[in-house]
Amino acid sequence: MNEINKKRLFYASCTALLVTAMTFAIRARLETVFGPEGVGLTLEQIGYAFTPAFWGFTLAMLFGGPLVDIIGIKKITWIAFIMHAIGIVWTIMAKDMSSLFIATLFVGIGNGMVEAALNPMIASMYPENKTKMLNRFHVWFPGGIAIGGVMGWLVMDVMELSWQVMVGVLFIPLVIYAFMFLGQKFPVTERVQLGVSTSNMFKSLGKPLFIFMAVCMMLTAASELGTTQRIESLLKESGTVPLLVLVFINGIMAFGRAFAGPVIHKLSPSGMLLFSAIFTFIGLWLLTITSGGMIFAAAAVFAVGVTFFWPTMLGFVAEYLPETGALGLSIMGGLGMLSVSIVLPIMGKLMDEASAHEALRTMSILPAILIAAFIGLFIYMKNRKTKTIKE
Repeated sequence: MNEINKKRLFYASCTALLVTAMTFAIRARLETVFGPEGVGLTLEQIGYAFTPAFWGFTLAMLFGGPLVDIIGIKKITWIAFIMHAIGIVWTIMAKDMSSLFIATLFVGIGNGMVEAALNPMIASMYPENKTKMLNRFHVWFPGGIAIGGVMGWLVMDVMELSWQVMVGVLFIPLVIYAFMFLGQKFPVTERVQLGVSTSNMFKSLGKPLFIFMAVCMMLTAASELGTTQRIESLLKESGTVPLLVLVFINGIMAFGRAFAGPVIHKLSPSGMLLFSAIFTFIGLWLLTITSGGMIFAAAAVFAVGVTFFWPTMLGFVAEYLPETGALGLSIMGGLGMLSVSIVLPIMGKLMDEASAHEALRTMSILPAILIAAFIGLFIYMKNRKTKTIKE
């Protein structure tokens, strides 16, 4: 068997995450296709049709997390490929709420399996630089959303081609990541390397610090993805092109994650999370009071806030709670996506009955709670570090 080619595996992982991210951008664009002015679904119905992308993701991560340790990273990765392929084909054939729901479920499971397999693989390959490399890996989530957003705009708005063509473009990165993973040797997970037993792994999931981070993950993910996934409806009356605002937000996020190293060096993970919560709150509040070109300024503040949320939450758990293993990372990601599945219909209902501004104001409550939570985390981690030094 060949030696592990870390560089090829890392780039293949980035391409797989690119597919995951592009599905988010395409789904945001499909909101207008299947909405009141298209197929005729209400915004609340679309919210429900899109929820499997998130709770399907959650189920895939919760089942895939422990399976990664048992059957290996390689098999979970190929399951992700199969689910992605089925989901893309089904999306192209979708005609109503039911078929869109099923297609979204397969895509969600594929996305979840990608994260279930590849987050622990990267943590295992780069044990000394977990948070840094997870941030670099997650460059391709906002990067993929930006690419998918531009592609959707070009295909549907500039070239005026069908939405099925836009969805079909997903086959390009899908085939590329399959080829890059083909024939490669995969590493074992860090928990297997450390020899942590399954019983100790499950016990570690009950630690107060892990439970606290899991709850915070739900709030950080909902703040970021709940907002960006419904960008078309939220900014429909803002005087801008919502999909281009989405591209702008994710371009900033990709840039920030690509150069996360110096930021990580200056700020601790807990400090980064507090910084992120403050900027996310300010950004969401600004989006409720601006319009026209100023939407981009507000979106920039929001983007700076959410840039480090997801990878730093995972990096924190991988760094300070490694005994939770692949399951710990999967629970974090799974709960994050589950929270988004909860807020999407709520946001849709608010927009149907109240307004987009009301939905944004309601969403701003989440980072406000996180500011208080991460102030506490920052103080706790600082005191723990001081205690460790004294000992």
